[in-house]
Amino acid sequence: MDEHTDRLILARRACAAHDWALAAAHFDAVATERLTADDLAAYADAVWWLGRVEDNLRLGAAACDAYFADSRPAEAAWAAMLLGIFHMGRGDEPQSIGWIGRAGRLAEGIPECPVHGYLLLVTGVEMSLLAGRSADAVDAARRLRDLGHRLDRPDLVAAGVQAEGRALIRSGHVVDGLALLDEAMVTVLDGRLAPFISGTLYCHTIAACHEIADVRRMTRWTDLAERWLATFPAAVAFGGICRVHRAQLQLLLGEWDEAERSALRVVANLDANRVDYAAEAWYVVAEARRLRADPSAADAYDEAHARGRDPQPGRALLRLQQGDPEGAATSVRSALAAAGTDPLRRAPICAAAVEIAVAAGRLDDAAAAASELASTASTYATSGLEAMAAAARGAVLLAQDRAEEALPVLRDACRRWHELGAAYDAAGSCVRLAQAYRALGDETSAAAEIARAETAYERLGAHRRAQDAPAGLTRRECEVLSLVADGRSNREIGERLYISDRTVARHLTNIFHKIGVTSRTQAARYAIDHGLTVSR
Repeated sequence: MDEHTDRLILARRACAAHDWALAAAHFDAVATERLTADDLAAYADAVWWLGRVEDNLRLGAAACDAYFADSRPAEAAWAAMLLGIFHMGRGDEPQSIGWIGRAGRLAEGIPECPVHGYLLLVTGVEMSLLAGRSADAVDAARRLRDLGHRLDRPDLVAAGVQAEGRALIRSGHVVDGLALLDEAMVTVLDGRLAPFISGTLYCHTIAACHEIADVRRMTRWTDLAERWLATFPAAVAFGGICRVHRAQLQLLLGEWDEAERSALRVVANLDANRVDYAAEAWYVVAEARRLRADPSAADAYDEAHARGRDPQPGRALLRLQQGDPEGAATSVRSALAAAGTDPLRRAPICAAAVEIAVAAGRLDDAAAAASELASTASTYATSGLEAMAAAARGAVLLAQDRAEEALPVLRDACRRWHELGAAYDAAGSCVRLAQAYRALGDETSAAAEIARAETAYERLGAHRRAQDAPAGLTRRECEVLSLVADGRSNREIGERLYISDRTVARHLTNIFHKIGVTSRTQAARYAIDHGLTVSR
């Protein structure tokens, strides 16, 4: 045997052992003309795991041609289908459609085989889910599962079961859908599936849990995915996707520095093979920076947007942080319009809309967003959505001067956030709890909640601090009241705060109601007594 033959033998053994780096190193040393169609496919697989995307696409195309030349249409169709999937991940829709179409034509007229199942997964399930056709996705998933049983292929069965679960979740049948996700993942945990489909099922499961804010389940599957990935010498694409999901969890838990580092560490590789996750990584970076009041947050939102990720609701919340509640309100209303009717897409925007609308004095808008969020939480009944809905409901009740009703709701929200480990969100609920206690005359309990919130904000390094505003006044209402005490007219206040006279009047109506006065003179006296005057 010559050196090339020795190298090929070693490369094939390394592939069988999933040692992608060693396999690629041996294949790299062999002249391309010495490679069979199977070698080209194995070589393409190895470099994909290493993140060598351009090499993977070149070798995958060569493998497809070689299989076709060898009159092996099933294998050629498989190679073409993989190329379609990889181009889709890069955001290259025309090439993706082209290669998947070629795979379909190559598979025509040949006996049922696994490639038919995976084509059904891509064209029947994934395309239907993207188009919002959950019923069609369920039908395709069941046909995929049945095909897996006929072919005795556990990978197709698991993919079909999991796909049905994702489709059921999207249609609001969460309990049944999550049960199917867990059932499919049992097969993955048994180690009976090939690495590529195992990684795919891990990623789909974690993404589905994130979409419905099932924080506990998302955490568990992310932990298991990381443990699985640690068994491979290299897994650039799956490793990057998993790191983004870990960063999403770190963001919730207040580990903002770690979240930003995790996301930035993988964004370059994801730009090459999963641009959608690269966009999500930049959104995590933007959120971490916004929460720390890092001025570069706006640039990170732009990076996410450039890769196709809607930068909302973060961008609207950034405007609120910058002292522009009216601009934030306009921004979040546009975001809700753009989100369409999908309740899961709308849920985080609704949560932000409540915070923004309360700050802007738009209580009707806040109430509408909180009501929609409550409906979504009732349908999907996951830990994260229920916490979001409770926090939103409590904020609206408090803003409506219904402190007695708000108190138990805010306590429930605080408890839920604490159980999830979401320290920043819990602190926000503590601030509102303090306002409710103060409105009811319980200064001792209010002070305790403020201290609790301040401790959390200090530990997190958060920009926002607990506001010791009296009578449940919002930050904007305090600004308006201080200018009233300074003798400013509505027009002058509007010019100073860049809001309309009508908005000023609405703020004053809310202020008068909250502090129990009926005139500007009484309001000015209240502002002076409570230290809410303009600093000169």
